[in-house]
Amino acid sequence: MDGNGRWAKQRLMPRVAGHRKGVEALRGVIRACAERGVTHLTVFAFSSENWRRPKEEVTLLMELFLRALENEVARLHENGIRFRVIGELSGFSGRIQTLIRDAESLTRDNTRLVFTVAANYGGRWDIVQAVKKLMAEGVAAEEVSESMLAQHLSMAEMPVPDLFIRTGGEQRISNFLLWQLAYTELYFTDALWPDFDAAALDQAIASYRTRERRFGRTSEQLRSAP
Repeated sequence: MDGNGRWAKQRLMPRVAGHRKGVEALRGVIRACAERGVTHLTVFAFSSENWRRPKEEVTLLMELFLRALENEVARLHENGIRFRVIGELSGFSGRIQTLIRDAESLTRDNTRLVFTVAANYGGRWDIVQAVKKLMAEGVAAEEVSESMLAQHLSMAEMPVPDLFIRTGGEQRISNFLLWQLAYTELYFTDALWPDFDAAALDQAIASYRTRERRFGRTSEQLRSAP
């Protein structure tokens, strides 16, 4: 969800105003996904690299995260949406960690949409922590397989993503779900995140529908395919 700061700068507003507008945009995208039958939505809200931002901005982001947890979870629950957070949660305040645990517990049985927030998350961190879990379990190196490693990743219980969307004009995945995006269709848009709405989501979905997905088949398999 890229572009909050630039959105604010274009309007001669402080960066936090862009982040607040970004929360509003996210609320609209969650609603649009649920209405369109999307079953899983995962957003990159705060990367492990974002701690390097100016201290004042990080403090404001943590305050926004706290307020969102306090004010939005009940609405998600009322609409049948399950809420999850992936990432190194120990980096957050005790209050935020408690709210996350409570929100996940409250919405655990909801099935309309699984909404996952990646917070203090990095794709490389995710792979490393999965390896550490295997080592802690005493799994021998020769026994390790892709499926075994995948079972220890943060998104182990979730299907691999069909579509990756990045706003803000950048064309890279920036350490997001590195393992899971291996065969995901990528969609990049110049729209800044606060301007990304249901219509923009529909454009992304329409682009996805034009793609021919091959899931890494070999050239020989492609030649013999019907």
